[in-house]
Amino acid sequence: MHRMIRYFCLGLCLAGGASAQTALTWQQVVEKFRAANPNLMAGQLGIQESKAAEVTAYLRPNPTASVTLDQLQIFNGNPYRPLTNALPIIALDYVHERQHKRELRLQSAQQGTAIAESQQQDLERNLLFSLRTAFVQTLQAKALLANAKENLAYFDKELLINRDRYRSGDIARVDLDRIVLQRVQYDSDYQTALVNARTAKIVLLMLLNDRTPVDRFDVDGPFTFQEKLQPLEEFHAMALDSRPDLRAAVQAVAKATTDHKLAVANGSTDPDISIDFGHTGADSFVGGGVSIPLRIFDRNQGEKARTRIDITRAERQRDATQAQAFSDVDSAYFILLSTASQLRPYTGDDGYLKTASRIRDTMSFSYQKGQAALVDYLDAQRDYRATEVAYTNLVGAYLTAAGQLNMAVGREVIP
Repeated sequence: MHRMIRYFCLGLCLAGGASAQTALTWQQVVEKFRAANPNLMAGQLGIQESKAAEVTAYLRPNPTASVTLDQLQIFNGNPYRPLTNALPIIALDYVHERQHKRELRLQSAQQGTAIAESQQQDLERNLLFSLRTAFVQTLQAKALLANAKENLAYFDKELLINRDRYRSGDIARVDLDRIVLQRVQYDSDYQTALVNARTAKIVLLMLLNDRTPVDRFDVDGPFTFQEKLQPLEEFHAMALDSRPDLRAAVQAVAKATTDHKLAVANGSTDPDISIDFGHTGADSFVGGGVSIPLRIFDRNQGEKARTRIDITRAERQRDATQAQAFSDVDSAYFILLSTASQLRPYTGDDGYLKTASRIRDTMSFSYQKGQAALVDYLDAQRDYRATEVAYTNLVGAYLTAAGQLNMAVGREVIP
């Protein structure tokens, strides 16, 4: 019996430990994302494919071996000895590539791998923005849930006090009923915040490719407003230095130039060098030869023209990508600036938050003492709730805009 009790207690402890989940920080979320996100893993496989193409690009042409048996006497001479004067010949042929075709193919393949790596980094940049947005939305939903829970608990205390006042005859039944009906809004806020918090966690779990139950998954991090902005020109310089899509566009210009050189090289003639060995009677011989294709009509003119045009096209795309990078930085910067200007009045001793809290407490005290009307008391409660929700939403918008600026720059400049 005692052993069964010990096993039961041990099982409860293990179950409690299994249900507990340490809240993940932003860095831990990023590490899990990089290790498990299927889109990133698929992109890594694309880079490996590009590296395998480098091996193919640097291969030499295969030599050709041929065996010939000539001068068989089937119709003339002794038909029963057709191999009397047979001439066996063994020949080897090899195409010699001129004008560094093989090296240019390797260089083009390596530049293709570099572009694939930059595109993979750009994919990660965009996915990290989605991850950062989901992380901020989860923190925002948690903050709204905590705020709704606190407001509901505060209002329940107020409701309890007013029930006592009604029993003592201090307020009328209609006033108590109006206060009771006001609780519906607080309860609705709490239930909505609870659903939003779970929904935000579901989105985050999807990006992490994690199958942890929603109620056991949690994240934690600072959800506050801290204004840290540098001049716009510095963000422009950071974007030029860090944006992987811009780096990929520059690399595309270099690859297009290499491809044009390869097209010019492919227009040259590659000689076919051969050597042969033969034996006839008592004599053996060795011979050799060179076969040179006459490129009179086909000098690869079309590929030369196409690759020359491709250089110009790559340069135009590079300029367009740079313009897009500046536009992204400008948009994110001014959104962040606007959100910060809306947040400033909420902070400080005379800010909206402290003012709304003072008004709520003052009106609650005054109403309990019979010095304020019920409508003023309810308005103060509603204004406080609206101010808290507005501030939380603005903090979430600010952090999302900060993530957007990080994405526009190409690296984390605002933590």
